[in-house]
Amino acid sequence: MRKLDNEELNRVSVEDFKNLEKMPLYLVLDNIRSLSNVGSIFRTADAFIVQEIFLCGITSKPPHPEIHKTALGATESVDWQYRDSTLSLVKELKANQVKVYAVEQAEESVMLDEMHFNFDTPVALVFGNEVKGVEQAVVDLVDGCIEIPQFGTKHSLNVSISAGIAIWEVFQQYQKS
Repeated sequence: MRKLDNEELNRVSVEDFKNLEKMPLYLVLDNIRSLSNVGSIFRTADAFIVQEIFLCGITSKPPHPEIHKTALGATESVDWQYRDSTLSLVKELKANQVKVYAVEQAEESVMLDEMHFNFDTPVALVFGNEVKGVEQAVVDLVDGCIEIPQFGTKHSLNVSISAGIAIWEVFQQYQKS
């Protein structure tokens, strides 16, 4: 077995990426503190051709060296917007027929592996602050909460890891639809 060289990976250019059909998935970053987490989420969004990222509240936005360090250029390929208020954005998305789910531990949450997405309408996933999670006011407004099953002694995952797991599950379901 031989590792592939970068030239063998058939990567698309940023221009070609912009023209690709995107997965109908929006990511909403609700007051994410860590610029490394933001960059990592951009990179994962690029890998799975996510429609767009919304950076809300205190979430930093490109260009920033700390975001670039982990995004490795994905801030140029993935569309993004900044919004002051996650709550206002969620209201707007819902008004535009987007199904909005918080990735959060909550009463009546649905485990990610039991969630079935309907891609007749776009989906948005809200990821919360590393300490406080998704704002309760946002949780009150979303169409549901999705929880990632966990079995160890810790009851939380890094937000960029949570995003990667959730994006992968949505991508797998989208590929089958």
